[in-house]
Amino acid sequence: QGIQLHGVLKENLQATISEINQCLLTTLGACGDVNRNVMCCPAPLYQNGVREQMQQFANAIAEHLAPRTGAYHEIWLNGENVNGRKKREREPIYGKVYLPRKFKVGISLPEDNCVDVYTQDLGFVAIVENGEIQGFNVLCGGGSGMTHGNKATFPCLGKPVCFIPADRVVPTAEAVVKLFRDHGDRSNRKHARLKYVMDEWGVAKFRRELKGYMGHPLKRPVKVEINGYETHVGAHEQGDGSWFYGVSVESGRIKDEGDFRLRTALREIVQQWSPMIRLTPNQDILFCDLPKKAITAIRKTLKGHGVPLSEKLTPLRQLSMSCPAIPTCGLAITESERALPGIIDDLEAGMKRLGLKSEEIAVRMTGCPNGCARPYQSDIGIVGRSGDKYTLFLGGNVIGDRLNQQFLDLVPREQIVPTLVVLLKHFKKNRKSGEGFGDFCDRVGQKELHALLE
Repeated sequence: QGIQLHGVLKENLQATISEINQCLLTTLGACGDVNRNVMCCPAPLYQNGVREQMQQFANAIAEHLAPRTGAYHEIWLNGENVNGRKKREREPIYGKVYLPRKFKVGISLPEDNCVDVYTQDLGFVAIVENGEIQGFNVLCGGGSGMTHGNKATFPCLGKPVCFIPADRVVPTAEAVVKLFRDHGDRSNRKHARLKYVMDEWGVAKFRRELKGYMGHPLKRPVKVEINGYETHVGAHEQGDGSWFYGVSVESGRIKDEGDFRLRTALREIVQQWSPMIRLTPNQDILFCDLPKKAITAIRKTLKGHGVPLSEKLTPLRQLSMSCPAIPTCGLAITESERALPGIIDDLEAGMKRLGLKSEEIAVRMTGCPNGCARPYQSDIGIVGRSGDKYTLFLGGNVIGDRLNQQFLDLVPREQIVPTLVVLLKHFKKNRKSGEGFGDFCDRVGQKELHALLE
C-alpha cells in the first residue's frame, strides 16, 4: 500500500506541475528568499506606449531576477528525488545563501500609482517626456509587514534614492538586490527586510553603499510627486482599436452566492469573447483586447447574473480591499475577506446619510498585521488584532504616499463603523477645500481625533 500511495502521489504531483506549465503559469519565485514579483500597471492603454514600455521593463526585471536553480523542476517525496534531477545551476545573483528574506519590485507612473510603489522593496517611478520614458526615480525600503507588540517591526514607505536613465533599470535592480543580499539581517527574519536596512542607514548612507554596487556616481532623484491612482474599472479604449472592461471584484473573492453569480458570469464572458485577462493590484479583473460590441454584451451578462456594474459602485466600495485571512491563511487571527463587505455596507449607508456617498476613501482590511492588503497607507486601515477585535489606523490616502497612524486598538468589529461615522461627521463639517478624509485625519492629529470621539 505504501508503494502504491507513493506512486500515486508522484504521478499527481508531476501531472499538476505539468499542467501548470502547459497553461503558461509558473510557481517559480512565488515563495522563498528571492524576488517574489514585479508589478506594473496592468491596463492595456496603448495611446502613447508608456504602459507598454513599463510592461517590457517589468518583464526584463522579472526574467533577470528569476532564480536559476533547477530545484523548481525537482519533485521530492519522503526525502527522495523522484524525477532524478541532479544538476544544479549556479545562482549568479543570489549565490549559495539567497536573500535574507523575500523581495518585491514595482513600477509606477506619477499620475497612476495603482501598484502602490511606496510599499515595494524597490520601486521605479517613471519620468515621461513626449510619450517616452526617459528614466526612473528609484525608491528603496518600502514594506508593510509588522508584528503586534513588537516595536522593532513597523511599516515603511520607500524613500527616493536616485534617478537612473531608462536603460539602467535591470542593472539597478540587480545592484539593489545584491546590496540587500550582503547587508540584510540574517539572524532575525522579522528584521530581515530591506526597509530595516534603509531605516538604520538613512538615505545618504544607503546611496553611498549602492554607488559601490552600481559602479558609478548616482544622480539625485528628479522632483516629481505621486498625484493619482486608477482602479481601471469600467469600459476603456485601449488605443489600438480594441477595448478593455474592468470588473470590480469585492475583496478579490470570486463566488456564486444566491442571485449574485459572479463566478458564472466571468466564465460566460471568457467562453464567449476569449479575452486577454489581467488582474489588478486592487484585486479586480480586466478583460482586454475586446471589440467595441463586446462591452454592451459584457454589461448585459454581468447584470443578468446579479453583478453590479463597476462604474455604478461607490468609490468607497471600488477602493476597498482585504486579504483572504480566515479560513484560508494560516497566519490570520481575525476575519477579513468575509468581513469587509459587511463593513463597507454599513459605512456606505452612513456616508450616504452624511451626503458623502461620492467621497473617495480607501479602506483596507487584513486578518493579521503582516499587511498583505497594504492597510498602512490607506485612509482607513483595519488590522486584525485578536478574535473579533481590530486595530484601527487613520491618516493615509488613496494615492499611497503617506503612512497612516494607529488610532484605536482592540476595537470590536461592531464598533468600527459607528466610530468612523462620528469622525466622518466632523470631517464633513471641518474639512478644507479639496481635503480627503485621510488628509483631514493627518492634519487634525491623533489628540484632536480622540477629542472628537469623546
